[in-house]
Amino acid sequence: MPGPGGFRERALKVGVFGGSFDPVHIGHLVVAEHAAERLGLDRVRFVPTGQQPLKAGHHAGAEHRLAMVEAAIRDNPRFLLDPREAVRPGRSYTVDTLRALAAEAPGDALFFLVGADAAREIAAWRDPPGIAALATIVVLTRPGAAPPAHPLVARVLEVPGVDVSATQIREAVRCGRSIRYLVPRAVEEYIVSHELYRD
Repeated sequence: MPGPGGFRERALKVGVFGGSFDPVHIGHLVVAEHAAERLGLDRVRFVPTGQQPLKAGHHAGAEHRLAMVEAAIRDNPRFLLDPREAVRPGRSYTVDTLRALAAEAPGDALFFLVGADAAREIAAWRDPPGIAALATIVVLTRPGAAPPAHPLVARVLEVPGVDVSATQIREAVRCGRSIRYLVPRAVEEYIVSHELYRD
């Protein structure tokens, strides 16, 4: 909350949660809520990726993925949509996003939330030491899954395992099967109304 002169009374603990979100689903939301509670985060920034250097293109355009995330998180005051990577031209790099966030709110403590699969590619990230200098790297792992061992990983957090994936949801839509309860109702309605993932 801003105080006199527009300054906040205290620094915040902020989770930075990136991903394709193509589409965002209940697994993303469960993981983000669990991480927020376990780490004592004031905010979790959902950062839909733009052009990813380590991954193929997206199935839905940036405007649709942003809209779906906004619809999914609007009832959680701790969750925020951060569109910067999705609208940034060129490739998206986490270190650039973290630098921007650190410059915008220098006192905030940043926590980079990353799944175990993505964390196994740390060596291929742009400037991993720079990321670790800007944010606490927290690897989110499912029960029974061995986390990747890397000296830059500051913490491993076991999160509830929700057996749902964006690939599974896209395939269900393509085949005309129900995705109810796999995504928030507002996301399901958005997918239907915009005829996403049909081919």
